[in-house]
Amino acid sequence: MIRFHQAITTIMQRPPQVILNLIIINALAFFAESVFGNSMEYGELINSMALYPVDTPFFRPYQLLTYMFLHADIFHLLFNMLGLWMFGSIMEKMWGIKRFIIFYFACGLVAGVTQMFLGQGASIGASGAIMGVLVAYGMTFPNTELFIMPIPFPIKAKWAISGFIVIDLLSGLADSTNDPIAHFAHLGGALAGFLIMLLWRNNKRYH
Repeated sequence: MIRFHQAITTIMQRPPQVILNLIIINALAFFAESVFGNSMEYGELINSMALYPVDTPFFRPYQLLTYMFLHADIFHLLFNMLGLWMFGSIMEKMWGIKRFIIFYFACGLVAGVTQMFLGQGASIGASGAIMGVLVAYGMTFPNTELFIMPIPFPIKAKWAISGFIVIDLLSGLADSTNDPIAHFAHLGGALAGFLIMLLWRNNKRYH
């Protein structure tokens, strides 16, 4: 997490418009998963919204959008929404609505494409898009100190987020069939966030 006083201040404030709407949509999607996921009719519909590898007969192009709004369990949902709230709120307030929407969904799209070609099995979750947001935060506020549990001391954002990327890279290359985390989606989202930030920094319209 970010510094304690900054975290409390962010939590006490109402999330900005896009972040609030994304959280609501993700929560509603999870509710639908929980209520209808076991029914034959609606369960099949929900399963079709996950992102499948491109070389399977289950892949559909629309899954590159819908997979971002599904989550495996309540902890997966809460962890992603907390990250979106804490870091996304700061970036949306700084960028504005239009720019944040473009950034978020671009990162999610690249994350999905990366996982679709390099990953295994069906993928769900907003983690790839949120990883892009984390990279943007780290590039914008590189020296902000974060507290990452269970590490007992603060770490600068640029090192903490770089550490997450290295862990995802090593875990993805390990190619463990027992690992449920879509590491390549995280890496794709991080790469997209990095490249978009470089593009915007070099484009005078975004200064």
